[in-house]
Amino acid sequence: MDPDLAEASRRLRAALKPADLDETLAKITAAAVEVLPEVHYASITVKHADGRLETFAPTDEILWDVDATQYELQEGPCYEAAVEEVHVTAPRLAGDQRWPRYAPKAVAAGIAAQAGIRLFETSKAHGALNLYARVEGSFQDLGALGALFSHQAAMAIDYAHEITQLRQAVQTRQLIGQAVGVLMQQYELDEARAFAFLTRISSTTNTKLRVVAQDVVDDLNRRHTP
Repeated sequence: MDPDLAEASRRLRAALKPADLDETLAKITAAAVEVLPEVHYASITVKHADGRLETFAPTDEILWDVDATQYELQEGPCYEAAVEEVHVTAPRLAGDQRWPRYAPKAVAAGIAAQAGIRLFETSKAHGALNLYARVEGSFQDLGALGALFSHQAAMAIDYAHEITQLRQAVQTRQLIGQAVGVLMQQYELDEARAFAFLTRISSTTNTKLRVVAQDVVDDLNRRHTP
């Protein structure tokens, strides 16, 4: 492996430690600025199932407006990488004719070059890494380093999803246990019957068990609030 690529891989592994999803996204954009050449700013765009686009973990406040402009105009590397293309580069935004409305606004904001790299794609969302540079001519060839970063960032996101889902599962189990305890006390039921009561309500009302349990706990809290 190329020594520079090997060093970048080491730095990426060190930067992208296991964490929850929000923290992982912040680590990815911070690592992009630190590890990838020519990157001054970075953010992540997520396209939700309903088509809504949202910015996460920008490394600079300027990106809130820059990203929002792309969403509004439906133009720019950031927009295309999240919605249409897998990899988009714009080394010279000032003369780029692909985005006639967005490019002048980006240049006015101090962005001279830009790239978008698709990070993940699921049934519920697409995500893209947005790279910004103040120097014209940047991102002409991200090459193997860009592919390496995309791969390791995608792995970190997958792991973060697993952590998030596990934590949610634990929280749900604790909530259901709390609701079962409330029902046992209120109706003098044993644990099995209290749980069966919860599942019956869930089934007959077509409501998730977690929501039914939350309602039971919330009702208890309301009745004990002065």
